[in-house]
Amino acid sequence: MDGARRRSDDLMAEVVRERGSALGAYAYLLTGNTRDAEDLLQDALVKTFVRARSLDLTSAEGYLRRVMVTTWIDGVRRRNQWQRVRHLLTRDERDEGHAEQVAARQDVQAALDGLSRRQRACVVLRFWDDLTVHEIADRLGLADGTVKRYLSTGVARLSEVLGPIALARPDDVSFVLDGGAR
Repeated sequence: MDGARRRSDDLMAEVVRERGSALGAYAYLLTGNTRDAEDLLQDALVKTFVRARSLDLTSAEGYLRRVMVTTWIDGVRRRNQWQRVRHLLTRDERDEGHAEQVAARQDVQAALDGLSRRQRACVVLRFWDDLTVHEIADRLGLADGTVKRYLSTGVARLSEVLGPIALARPDDVSFVLDGGAR
């Protein structure tokens, strides 16, 4: 095994050891079930580390997340099926013990299930990954205005199911209150 291949294998092992749980949770958020999340993460690892790349731990994680989103969207297109997002946390509901938190996750699941795949991807990237509209547009290969429309419609639909949504950023609040940026 050459030096570059060994470094790549060592980095992959480090990424799995240090960030595997977070990457698995991210994959689960996208796919909605454990089996598909595991497959998605494995596919992303293979696509990322099949060739030796000059990445560090932080950039490898970001690259893997992008590969996961792209792979997931491609899979949805190819199968023409919509994957369900069951909940936002990776903890097993049986271990939770807090009925309110379980109910809240189920409510979020139901709300996300009502979104189109593009709306869901934009909402997840915006509010889970905390990406900007421009970053989401770059990642999904869409125009900024298209992302804004998907976010506006997605947040409005989530609000219909979940009630008013408290958004973390002032620009998010005006974005929603104004019906989206024009």
